[in-house]
Amino acid sequence: MASRNHPGEPISDHRRSGRLTIGPRAAAKMAGGPMMTADRKLLEPAGRPAFLDTDPWRALRILAEFVEGFDALAGLGPAITVFGSARINEDSPVYAQAREIGRRLAAEGYAIITGGGSGVMEAANRGCQEGGGISVGCNIELPHEQDLNPYVDLGVEFRYFFARKTMFVKYADGFVILPGGYGTMDELFEALTLIQTGKIRHFPIILVGTAFFGGLTDWLRARLLAEGMILEHDLDLIAVTDDPAEVVEIVKRASRRRVEFPGA
Repeated sequence: MASRNHPGEPISDHRRSGRLTIGPRAAAKMAGGPMMTADRKLLEPAGRPAFLDTDPWRALRILAEFVEGFDALAGLGPAITVFGSARINEDSPVYAQAREIGRRLAAEGYAIITGGGSGVMEAANRGCQEGGGISVGCNIELPHEQDLNPYVDLGVEFRYFFARKTMFVKYADGFVILPGGYGTMDELFEALTLIQTGKIRHFPIILVGTAFFGGLTDWLRARLLAEGMILEHDLDLIAVTDDPAEVVEIVKRASRRRVEFPGA
């Protein structure tokens, strides 16, 4: 039987690479140069490898975000997620409302989860600290850097919105939503969809600001309900109030129902 080795290539010159055995000629043809071991490729300094921008590598980064988020928040205990605009300042009545809601919920034993930024998020985290609760910020990488506000006790950084949004839903016993823009509306309607379709258990969704949200709820009734796109009980998924004390009472009633009717 003829030898599989090319003349002048004794088997001792062949190298193993995983499941492959590669001779010098094949190595040179495949790599364009001398054979490198996997360890050498890993450990030697190099420029930014191209594989870091591939989808399989991004999938690993996404997995890491979920793992880090789950590890950080799994032991948090009862929590409420608060949403609202990052663009309001400390003098705004909405800031004062969010701060008071955070303080009252913390006094009842709830942690507060926000996006970790400014405005409503800062106010809710601040009130939570004042009420003795654990103040959580799930921050997001944006083209213009969003820093964690100074009232966050536990901060988790995310690259991807969908990983961050999972944490808001997974560890919350309710959503409190104050006036905000597209991001706030995104969180509102995603939560409504998840509850309506049975993807998550029913938890309270509380809109704070009757003047701000009144037009939205009127439109839902006049258009979506009237045209048969949602049912009457779908509107019952939302509560609207201006009163921080009522926010707390709605949350507490929902918590009592979960104790009395587990899995409901």
